[in-house]
Amino acid sequence: MQRFIVQVATTFIGDAAALVNGFGRIVTHFLMAPVERIASPCDVAGILEQRAARAAERERMKHAWRRLSANAPKLNHPRRHRGLFGCLRALGELT
Repeated sequence: MQRFIVQVATTFIGDAAALVNGFGRIVTHFLMAPVERIASPCDVAGILEQRAARAAERERMKHAWRRLSANAPKLNHPRRHRGLFGCLRALGELT
């Protein structure tokens, strides 16, 4: 019984963290929209397009690794969380 309660609590905490992270992504996207509208016309060298292509390639590779790891034997590795402010990692593109 106690194991079940711990499992429910950890699931709830994980879901709550994902909800906060998703909400943070939405807010970040909403706040960054004016910056994106200004940056797009100012990009004369095509750097934003190159970054978008690299990001799309990273996402494609991430999904490929997930498919491969789904078939791999399961090991007891701790799950990496992006953290509470993981949604702000997109701000690194503003360098």
